[in-house]
Amino acid sequence: MSALALSVLLSLVSAVAYAGGAILQERVAATTPGQRYAPLRRGAWWVAIALNGLGALLHVVALAYGPLSVVQPLGALTIVFALPMAAVFVRRRAGATAWRGALMATVGLAGLLSLTSSSDSQTLADPERVVLALVTGGGVLGLMVAAHAAHRHPVMRSVLLACAAGGAFGIASVFTKTVAVDLDQNVAVVEQLPSLAVIAVLAAAGVLLSQASYRGAGLAAPLSTVTVVNPVVAAAVGLTLFGESFRHGATGTVLALGSGAVAACGLILLTTERIARETSTVTVAQGGPSPAAEAAGTSAGASSAEEEPSRKESEPRSAPGGGLPAVPSQQPVVAHRRTRPRHHPGRHERMVS
Repeated sequence: MSALALSVLLSLVSAVAYAGGAILQERVAATTPGQRYAPLRRGAWWVAIALNGLGALLHVVALAYGPLSVVQPLGALTIVFALPMAAVFVRRRAGATAWRGALMATVGLAGLLSLTSSSDSQTLADPERVVLALVTGGGVLGLMVAAHAAHRHPVMRSVLLACAAGGAFGIASVFTKTVAVDLDQNVAVVEQLPSLAVIAVLAAAGVLLSQASYRGAGLAAPLSTVTVVNPVVAAAVGLTLFGESFRHGATGTVLALGSGAVAACGLILLTTERIARETSTVTVAQGGPSPAAEAAGTSAGASSAEEEPSRKESEPRSAPGGGLPAVPSQQPVVAHRRTRPRHHPGRHERMVS
């Protein structure tokens, strides 16, 4: 088996592991809403951490055998695997809009990153690593602050936290690729300790932020956001620092922009689908009519209007003052029992005499 084929196989298994971890994280978030980041007492959460760790390990090995521009797009298959797995294992079915959004995001992302041409394996200098780590930390903290400010809008808060998690995962992949290249060039492990520390911090932050993003937002929207932001951030770093570029010149650039627009539309579909479902749930919980009831009421409006005159004619007139309908008073009916005439003995005797 070639190195490229092995990296593809490892990436596919990694995507399945990430999908399983995401499903368990969403279930834990739905059943323990009071614990945002680390529900340590839930065994399912630790299983999700183990699956995420397995996916990360396979992802690291795949990066060691294949280029960043090939391994990262395959991670977008996580959302494609997660939706049917959630339907089978936890009976969490996604709607048609969520499926369309997920497929659009995956296709757009795959098209975007397939147009990225990789150059020879390169590494980052120490100043570049420091700047990249600081910029990533500032961006993650800014998104967390924005998510805290949007706490009244659960879906928006979830998307912001998912963007932070995706950015942390993406930069962790960049540092992982850098360490893999350095080790391939026989650089001492001791010199890689700062980069390994950055990878550990970003990976832990990504897991905790992704756990918080599933609270009150379901599975599709936050998972798709993480799945798209992760490789896009890594590809942006690859284009700017690793000397990668789009294929086919200006045509490839236009196609890449179109693919990015398709991926963005997919995310918008996922977000709006979740917002619409949340709005309908809140409306029903507050005692308002559901969308189905409103539609039924609208369709029955014409027939109700036609039946209204006849209904008014058949109804009794109300009493003055808007009270109850006047009912004519009736005398009580007394049932008279038929009695036999009394016997008068004296009268009978006089008639006989």
